[in-house]
Amino acid sequence: MTSKTLSEGILRAVAILAGIALLLYFLYQISSVIAYIAIAGIISLIGRPIVFFFRKRLKFNETLAVIITMLLLIGVLVGIIALFVPLIVQQGHNLSLLNIDALQANMQQLYLQITDYLNISSSEIQERLKDSKVLANFDFGFVPNFLNSFVSILGSLSIGLFSVLFIAFFFLKDSRLFEEGLMVFVPDNKESRLKKSIKIIKDLLSRYFVGLVFQILILFIFYTIILLIFRVENAIVIAFLCALLNLIPYVGPIIGGVLMLTLTMSSNIGADFSEVILPKTLKVMTGFFIGQLIDNFISQPRIFSQSVKSHPLEIFLVIIIGGLLFGITGMIVAVPSYTAIKVILKEFLSENKIVKSLTQNL
Repeated sequence: MTSKTLSEGILRAVAILAGIALLLYFLYQISSVIAYIAIAGIISLIGRPIVFFFRKRLKFNETLAVIITMLLLIGVLVGIIALFVPLIVQQGHNLSLLNIDALQANMQQLYLQITDYLNISSSEIQERLKDSKVLANFDFGFVPNFLNSFVSILGSLSIGLFSVLFIAFFFLKDSRLFEEGLMVFVPDNKESRLKKSIKIIKDLLSRYFVGLVFQILILFIFYTIILLIFRVENAIVIAFLCALLNLIPYVGPIIGGVLMLTLTMSSNIGADFSEVILPKTLKVMTGFFIGQLIDNFISQPRIFSQSVKSHPLEIFLVIIIGGLLFGITGMIVAVPSYTAIKVILKEFLSENKIVKSLTQNL
């Protein structure tokens, strides 16, 4: 190997690395646009069965079916915003979610009631706790930070809402738009396989996201009923937040349980702990666990088995790996990404023994 060949190889490698770095930097700069496209893609997948219903059953033309579907989705979105955002903002003070000092004071009072109830509230222990400032140093900001982040996301989304709806409209109307864009990068002899893979992926993910919507709806209704039965303040807001957190696999229900426990107990500050706070909290949390059992043994198995065609253990491992690699975001996108990869592998590597074993139900 001559020095000229070696130098050309080094320059080529440097150019490739520089090109990759520039591409990653470009993608980082347009990350908001990528997020809009991803959200629009999810909306189009959720709206896809509705478009098919209007086209196949009611014989609407494609444009009219898409327009009606978009109007329905916008109506649902407007209804959610009109119902929940004012409640969250206006009742934030009552929930002590936007006021960290109020939440901390409530939790300190609650702590004293618990120690009194358990007969461990001697003056000496309380003095030591006050001197150590254990409760004062504890970060009660996780609840308001979560809510503020949630409201901030809604606000940021509203800025690009028109872009998201515009992209989603054309994803529904021109469903082959994205597909034709990918075909530019695929050899001619592979186009038919990729088209077949994209169609299967759309069908599977459409059922998956629609299933998630119904999963959240079922939990929201169940939690709302439980909280209303036991007269917990701001039941609708708490139920909505806890149901929404269920989108985060495994971790979300734990956070939702802590949130419901904290808000249920702090909403009754001033009442007798043994006669009011403790019994009500235990009943509410029993309802929460029943809701989780229904979700874990009925809702989720149906979603995974009928939509993404994967074994529960397989899904569990994929979510754990996604969480280890990319955190909460990885856990959320793990199942859709894994499903897409499985479909593509089956189409292009169907003879491989491992691929054949993983994709036998597809």
